[in-house]
Amino acid sequence: MSEPAVQAQSLCDRVVTALDDLKAVDPRVIDVCGRTPITDFMAFATGNSRRHVRSIAEAVVDAAREQGQRPAGIEGLDDSEWVLVDLGDVVVHVMLEDVRDFYRLERIWTVGDGQEA
Repeated sequence: MSEPAVQAQSLCDRVVTALDDLKAVDPRVIDVCGRTPITDFMAFATGNSRRHVRSIAEAVVDAAREQGQRPAGIEGLDDSEWVLVDLGDVVVHVMLEDVRDFYRLERIWTVGDGQEA
């Protein structure tokens, strides 16, 4: 595995740990390397409330910063129904359950690969 791939996997592992530590509901990571030039991993998780969504997103940002990775962007913190954290190699979506159910973003990355959401 190349050094950039190792770094991306390490960042992804930190994101997963942060999601687990904050008790994110139904966390899921999809390897999209080779499918899009945007990122290597897409992570999805659900929060039980707006406060929970915000706390999860902030924990993801903190975990990335501990590894020396600054977010390229954070969107949705004010409303906290859906927060997107762009870490470059990993893009994290933290949503309320009804928002996640409505948009079903995982399906975009899994349809046709035997992993239908």
